[in-house]
Amino acid sequence: MALRRKAKQDPSRYKSIDKEIKKMCNEAKEEWINGQCKEIEDCKKADNAYMHQKINDIASKKRTAQGGCIKSKHGKILMETSDILERWSEYIQELFDDERGQQPETQKPIEGPPILKAEVEKTINDMKNGKAAGPDQIPIELLQALGNWSIDQLTKLPNRIYDTGNIPKDMLISIFITLQKKPGATECENHKTISLISHTLKLLLRILLTRI
Repeated sequence: MALRRKAKQDPSRYKSIDKEIKKMCNEAKEEWINGQCKEIEDCKKADNAYMHQKINDIASKKRTAQGGCIKSKHGKILMETSDILERWSEYIQELFDDERGQQPETQKPIEGPPILKAEVEKTINDMKNGKAAGPDQIPIELLQALGNWSIDQLTKLPNRIYDTGNIPKDMLISIFITLQKKPGATECENHKTISLISHTLKLLLRILLTRI
């Protein structure tokens, strides 16, 4: 700062130093944000409840910095909450759009062994405490505390899904959290998206993954 004040006597030199200082500040800020995002992603992989606190801390700072504005698909700045939510919905749908085309039809139904109570019990016990809850706000500790009753119910539900191929709509709801990749980002593409799903759906997915 002292160097910049001294350089004010030379406008061209002042402009150069001022530009360099701003560049260094932006780089330092971006490095800090990337570090915070990595920490959040590591918490997500470990299903750590600390992730929520970290997200709230960063999100509150970013809302203060940019006011929550986002650009539309055509570059228009959106400021109304309804417009911003609609844009995020549009972006998420495009992001996860299945472009693989029509899936080949099987000649006969593919059947497998039913999901066993022992599989459910092992999967629940393997889930660590302190995990981030999904949209249903049911923590893994509650499922573990309910004991055999919980295991019985969580064995019936996945088997019903497994047999019919139909997943209840409530289980398909995800909470998407957005984090800026760059300071002051207003494009959806310059944000990282993190999704939270219910432990019940996570249970089914883990059992199926273990069978592969």
